Amino acid sequence: MLRFLRSPLLASIALSTLVPVAPVYAQTAPRPVQTAEDPWLYKGSDLVHDEAWKFGRLSNGLRYAVRKNGVPPGQVSVRVRIDAGSLMEQESERGFAHLLEHLSFRGSTFVPDGESKRIWQRLGVTFGSDSNASTTFTQTVYKLDLPTATPAGIDESFKILAGMMAAPAITQASLDAERPVVLAEAREQPGAQERMQDAMLGLMFAGQPLANRKPIGTTAALTGATPESVLAFHNRWYRPDRAVVIAIGDVDPATLEAMVQKHFGTWQGKGAAPKSPDFGKPVAEGNPVAASIVEPAVPPLAMMTIVRPWTVFSDTVIFNQKRMIDLVAIRIINRRLETRARSGGSFVGAGADLSDVGRSANITTVNVMPVGADWETALRDVRGVIADAQNAAPTQAEIDRELAEIRSSMQQRISTAPVESGMKLADDLVEAVDINETVTTPQASLDIFETAVKARMFTPATVQAAAKRVFEGTAVRALVNTHTPDPQLVTKVTAALASDAVGTVGKRKALGNVSFAQFPKLGAPGKVVSRTPVLPELEIEKVVFANGVNLLMRKDSSEVGKVYVNVRFGGGLNALPAQPSPGWAGEMALLASGIGKFGQEELDALIGNRQMGFDFDIAADAFRLGGQTNKADLPDQLRLFAAKLTAPAWDPNPITRAKTAVLSGYAGLDSSPDAVLGRDLEKLLHSGDPRWGIPERETIEATTPASFRKLWEPLLASGPIEVEVFGDMDSDATVQAVAATFGAMKPRAASTAPVPPITFPAHVDKPVVRTHSGKPDQAAAVIAWPTGAGSAGITESRKLEVLAAIFRDRMIDQLRSRAGVSYSPNVASQWPLGLSAGGKLIALGMVAPDKTDFFFTLAREIAADLVAKPVDADELNRALAPIKQTLLRQSSGNMFWMRLVEGGSYDPARISSVDTLARDVALTTPVEVQALAQKYLRPDRDWSMVVLPRPDAKAGG
Repeated sequence: MLRFLRSPLLASIALSTLVPVAPVYAQTAPRPVQTAEDPWLYKGSDLVHDEAWKFGRLSNGLRYAVRKNGVPPGQVSVRVRIDAGSLMEQESERGFAHLLEHLSFRGSTFVPDGESKRIWQRLGVTFGSDSNASTTFTQTVYKLDLPTATPAGIDESFKILAGMMAAPAITQASLDAERPVVLAEAREQPGAQERMQDAMLGLMFAGQPLANRKPIGTTAALTGATPESVLAFHNRWYRPDRAVVIAIGDVDPATLEAMVQKHFGTWQGKGAAPKSPDFGKPVAEGNPVAASIVEPAVPPLAMMTIVRPWTVFSDTVIFNQKRMIDLVAIRIINRRLETRARSGGSFVGAGADLSDVGRSANITTVNVMPVGADWETALRDVRGVIADAQNAAPTQAEIDRELAEIRSSMQQRISTAPVESGMKLADDLVEAVDINETVTTPQASLDIFETAVKARMFTPATVQAAAKRVFEGTAVRALVNTHTPDPQLVTKVTAALASDAVGTVGKRKALGNVSFAQFPKLGAPGKVVSRTPVLPELEIEKVVFANGVNLLMRKDSSEVGKVYVNVRFGGGLNALPAQPSPGWAGEMALLASGIGKFGQEELDALIGNRQMGFDFDIAADAFRLGGQTNKADLPDQLRLFAAKLTAPAWDPNPITRAKTAVLSGYAGLDSSPDAVLGRDLEKLLHSGDPRWGIPERETIEATTPASFRKLWEPLLASGPIEVEVFGDMDSDATVQAVAATFGAMKPRAASTAPVPPITFPAHVDKPVVRTHSGKPDQAAAVIAWPTGAGSAGITESRKLEVLAAIFRDRMIDQLRSRAGVSYSPNVASQWPLGLSAGGKLIALGMVAPDKTDFFFTLAREIAADLVAKPVDADELNRALAPIKQTLLRQSSGNMFWMRLVEGGSYDPARISSVDTLARDVALTTPVEVQALAQKYLRPDRDWSMVVLPRPDAKAGG
């Protein structure tokens, strides 16, 4: 199926109205439905085959697919999918599929325990990102992205993966080592969110196995696991006839095919092949229709689901076309819901989605976040919007607006297909296999869509019928979360579902023709003062305009059809006051506040069928507007950004909506150690400076549309502007487009306000303590050392990344793999270029409350050892190789170079340091790593923190 169309998108544009004509549901593609086994993916499908993939099947039943792909250059991506997930487990085996995933990574008959990680590190693989695995309800997938794949490296990697599948080392020693890691992973799940998920699954899939078969399993089953019982699960489900190997990369596909045959061809299943369990079908009778929970840590929420039997049995053209009609209906409903939410309705946000889940059910889900606690009014109003869509056909203009956005997305996918990464293509194929779908070419996807449009399948009548169909099913169920107990809540939810939904929307607002011609005028194009190459070998140029605007640009067509635009203006965090302010709401509300006479509705209509982005964030030393576009839309992308700075609108609704949304989830900010760290850590590490971290509730409540505008209006109007345009564009045309937009603006005054100082907290003898209201078995520990900041220390900052990688690897080995104390310890180096201070090397881990001292002891022991002696050559290489390979892969994209030089027109050191990047990293020596440890990992300067459960925390959180 055309998976990227599943989730409804809210932004789109109105196009010309088509005359409604009765639909013709006809099979329009000439390709017959495939009945043969090979290529095996397309059995039962008439979709156009993606001929770039070569499909095959070994004599033992293993299926495979291989493909040539050079993005990123030199890399090979391998996925091994086993058709076994948590739904294949018996009651005594709950969690075994996931546990086996962990054990398989430790070692096999081919590789000693823990050695596969080290082998792959030497090949440049980053543990946890380039090598990973995941377990779902229906599958277990092993992932390897092998950078700079040499013949020897490919051969060794396939050998390791084949051993992991056929003969993992399931011993008492490996089980005793890995079981605590899995239990730690389960322990680290946020309690409130976990209970919310349990309630949703239990209601949505009531009467089906998926209702209580989470992949993480149960503590009882995991602690009861023995090598014999886990091996029995492995032998039952890990069989070549249940396996698919996908290999794609920058090598001859014949080489990849030979590797599959060589290493997986001798694998044989043990015992009789099992029959896949019955996942059941939704049944209304005897199952609940409503449920409620009381979770103050989760925003108030009403969720309605309509469940139907699983539907994806054959991925055909007509199946996709009919599903497209359903999705258009949902998109129109979502757009109407978003309009209501933006205008200050009874709900902060609401949206519907259509999905097939776990080969168990086809589900329409409606999520509603009410304003305050009044879920009944919010749910009633949302059901009213849905009823309106069912009772009255949409206009053809509404339909055409959605079709225009879908077409634009598909066309963009075609234009960028040559630079689609192998990782993405491999993951797409895994997903297709899991849910009985296929893959086809981007052009074939567009052809299916256009054939449906030509056959006039998208009419007011058919979309209205779809709006009815997607909200009908076997059962309608609803779950409500509140912050205060109500004994009658389930009764109220049941009554709400039983009540008639009345369409209450009334006459809909028609936007009419919206165009850039209606934007505020910018003035005459600016004059170019200078245009000079700053990095000739990379073809990066700097252009200075008479009004002081600087442009950094790079014409590079390696990423076909992609142009990245980044506009830096003002002072970023340096320009915000070091006191409570409405600065927190900028990223949520500034863009939605509008431009000129255009609000968010008009802006959506303006850019919906164009390849344009509209993002805003706050960097250390600049505010940033960003978006990905293409050559044709670049002038208007620049016009959009320039107009936001020159003619901002101040719609009050986005500020009110942002406040409501943040406050509704504020209680959740102390619901787990992780949540507390997200709220407080950065603020604490900046000595309480309110520019960092999440603001106090009082600050949010005190923010008004007037105070928001008072802060942000002068920030938008002042400070230097640097525009970066990198990608598949024409350089001369880009200069002209910038001249006509940012070059046409009036000169901007630089801020004269002093930059607030930044300080790292003083050393503490005992950790700073924060508490959480979540599970009593959860805690967090943090230790940090101050380092540096600014572009003068770029070389040192890069070598600190190497030190952090070594530190991190030791923490993972000792805290996770050996002690099983934490599932996700991490160490990172942060060196802000745009600030005068604030750099740090930080280590953190989620641990049990009685293990925080162990964490600090271990972290300080590692730090002391790094100070005392140089690392050995192999350890350094295992840290350096993944960093070097990551840089090599990233350097094939324009975004990498743009981020390296951004801010460089005002800080030339950032540009000059580009030439030293490779040697700064690659030539790092053990002596340099030790010297950095001695300089920064000083015990008299470290700062530590713990997040502990409050004494009143209850079991289960």
